[in-house]
Amino acid sequence: MAGMITALTALTMGLGQQTDTLIAVQQGTRLDVSNFGGKIVVKAWSQNAVRVHAQPSSGDVIEVALASSVLSVKTTSPRGMPHDVEYIIMAPAWMALNLTGVHSDIDVDGSQAAVRAETVKGAVNCRGGTGYISLKSVEGAIALHDAKGRVEVNSVSDDISLIDVSGDVSAATVSGDIELEGIQSSRVDVSTVSGDVAYAGTIADGGHYRLATHNGDLKVSVPEKTNATISVSTFNGEFDSSFPVGAADTGTHRFSFTVGSGSAGIELETFNGDIALRRPGEMKDEAH
Repeated sequence: MAGMITALTALTMGLGQQTDTLIAVQQGTRLDVSNFGGKIVVKAWSQNAVRVHAQPSSGDVIEVALASSVLSVKTTSPRGMPHDVEYIIMAPAWMALNLTGVHSDIDVDGSQAAVRAETVKGAVNCRGGTGYISLKSVEGAIALHDAKGRVEVNSVSDDISLIDVSGDVSAATVSGDIELEGIQSSRVDVSTVSGDVAYAGTIADGGHYRLATHNGDLKVSVPEKTNATISVSTFNGEFDSSFPVGAADTGTHRFSFTVGSGSAGIELETFNGDIALRRPGEMKDEAH
């Protein structure tokens, strides 16, 4: 079924067969998508309209409602829990996204607006995003690329990857590694219980950076001409730096030292793991 909806009043469409629907939207409208199982894919385009494509199972209903500057999309079933469905949605790049799932993977590509994506069992992959970006999964990996704004990322039992991200960053997982590459930020706070943490990005004067793990290694790329006071804490691990750090005694479990003027603050903490400082480019070389 295909159609064009232009009214800004509330409406609901129940569709038992495949749906391919185009809805005109105005600047400021938010997209809310809720999916119990399956996949949510949202791709940005230049039109001021949202295209919803889905193939529900027999008896399930795709509901689309436009009201109060919110376009909502969800699957319902008169027999209880709906079956898995894959949503492929084209949305304006300016449109804020609020995407939720239970047993659902979530993919976002090309957004230039705020993004909230949350699922219980599934991966979250987001390329783009501007403003407030919040990505969460209980059982699934999270990857964010090419984003700018205030970033909060949380997983419980999988890895987190942030690449080419600009803005304040907060990331946490329980069982997984955290990789940060191409970061431009003056405030970074990341932690994991069981996993490694790697950071490659700017260290801005006056900035604050906290990288912590309980069972895992920490590896940090320190740019040339960095000005930072670096605090190191490891109960059962070693400290290694590929450049002179001027620390009075790096043989102890807890110490600090200054690089340059010491303007930024860097806290590195691990209980069972090693801590390493590397020159730019060396972390990639070691990975190979």
